[in-house]
Amino acid sequence: MPTWQQLRDLKISEYEDAADGWGRVSNRADAARVRVDQEMSIPVRSTQKGETPDAAVGQLNRLSDNYQYLHSECGLIRTTLNALATELAAPQRKLRQALEDAATYGFTVNDDGSVTYPNPVPLASGNGKATPGAPIPLLPGAGEGQGNENKGRAEDIAERISSAVNDVNEIDARHAGVLRKLKAPAGLAVTKEMLADAGRDMKAVQRTAGSIVNKADIPHGKSPAENKGWWDHLSQEQRDEYLTLYPADVGALDGIPSIARDTSNRMVLAESQGQAQVDLAKLGPEPPKYLQSAAGMTINPLWQVWDGKAGPLKKQIKGMDAIQSRLDAGGAPGEGGKSGLPQAYLLGFDTRGIGHAIVANGNPDTADNTAVYVPGTTSNLEGIGGNINRATHLWQQAQAQSPGETTSTITWLGYDAPQGLVTDATQKHYAYDGAPKLDTFLDGLQATQGGADNSHTTVIGHSYGSTVVGAATMHHQLAADDIVTVGSPGVLVGSADDLDVGKEHVWSEAAGSDPVPALGRDFLAGHHWGAQRYHGIPYDVGYISSIPSDESFGAHRMDVDTSGHSDYWTPDSQSVKNQAWVVTGDYNRVEEDD
Repeated sequence: MPTWQQLRDLKISEYEDAADGWGRVSNRADAARVRVDQEMSIPVRSTQKGETPDAAVGQLNRLSDNYQYLHSECGLIRTTLNALATELAAPQRKLRQALEDAATYGFTVNDDGSVTYPNPVPLASGNGKATPGAPIPLLPGAGEGQGNENKGRAEDIAERISSAVNDVNEIDARHAGVLRKLKAPAGLAVTKEMLADAGRDMKAVQRTAGSIVNKADIPHGKSPAENKGWWDHLSQEQRDEYLTLYPADVGALDGIPSIARDTSNRMVLAESQGQAQVDLAKLGPEPPKYLQSAAGMTINPLWQVWDGKAGPLKKQIKGMDAIQSRLDAGGAPGEGGKSGLPQAYLLGFDTRGIGHAIVANGNPDTADNTAVYVPGTTSNLEGIGGNINRATHLWQQAQAQSPGETTSTITWLGYDAPQGLVTDATQKHYAYDGAPKLDTFLDGLQATQGGADNSHTTVIGHSYGSTVVGAATMHHQLAADDIVTVGSPGVLVGSADDLDVGKEHVWSEAAGSDPVPALGRDFLAGHHWGAQRYHGIPYDVGYISSIPSDESFGAHRMDVDTSGHSDYWTPDSQSVKNQAWVVTGDYNRVEEDD
């Protein structure tokens, strides 16, 4: 237990220096992770194939995981030490003020914290002694105690000394308990148990240091411009503290740099992966699904209970593994000799509800061209891999067609997509609910890119995702240059003129064998006065409903050489080539329907 003498002599700057040291280790670990991912893994993936390079990549991925873990844990130690130093300052000031007051009055502070004071001349000679916790403490200078004002002063000083020491004891015990837990077992592997434990460590530090690095200061619910202003005014040390202590909150902020969001969301992903795997392991092995009985095969009730708990975890793990696979694949050679993949950035991630993820190929903050792909019905975290692949194929095609420019393609599953084809996909509220989130994300990209003219931005909505895009243009001015609808069931408006980007910048793809446009028309089409058209010939004049693939809608109807609802991103197809030409702004290269 610290004494008042130790508190008096405490050098708080030593804790601050130690925090700075741990902060440097954390930052270097993050820089090392980036270097491993970009400068070591990418060259191996992009230039070599076979068992030996594959094994090397596996080892590099493990090294990257180790650096990620070091970055997180060392950052938590830094934050805890900084919080400890900040909290110790107040009781030390309280103590030193009490000691100064004692010296002013000529009192003596004893080793045990009691205060010896001289009796005033009118009273009996000799000294009195004040200790903390007196039954009825006298007020200093009030003349209580038969005119012995020193007694009240001494009692006040003793109480302040005791209070300062008690405060320090509480602070010391709280932080020491957290610091003792911030350790890892020996070995090179970062296990799922360690990742889950890192999440618990973070929550413990939040409880301990939350008053110093206050979550309430994070601009929740603000505009991207306000988020950017908050971030820009933080010192680098403050940014590091927030990234470490509240990664989920920081990673969700539209308007702050993609590198910061990626760093934060990688922490959340790693800890979520570890926790889900630990939770699944706790359920034990899967029981037999069926039991043999006299009546035949029946469902095992034990399996039903197990699957009810394990099923959602396995779905989460499947989606998280797909995201991790893309994060680990930077530099992997493309299909058909296309460019190797760029560094991926995790711009959003959570497991709430159906789960959400925002994954970018390349850094959109510095890209010449940016494409935001919005997936549609049945999209969720479990199936995010397929949607990531579509944006990846689009990036490869755009890069092949315009190698002199940088392009970033983003899978944006930042909304709750309808999950049922019959029950949900005909409902408009999913689009209206998702529209503000898409608008805010696009505004955030524009903020981090430095303005509307710094990147050519295309929003691509597939299936119900195009309905979300349409709703977004109704909700707010869309921060985009072009809109591409793919297999659209309707965008809630009846004319390309009603979308924010102007009729000449609205594009549509719809395969003849894609059933979704026809099925969705009655529920999600927009309406306007005009005429339906067939090869330019008007008919059915009046108040008509239109979807983007209709001539009457007025969009550029692009040539499609793929079939069905899901193949528009087939590598080297005209369908994906046309999308890529729009993304790079080479409109004259787009092949349109006759």
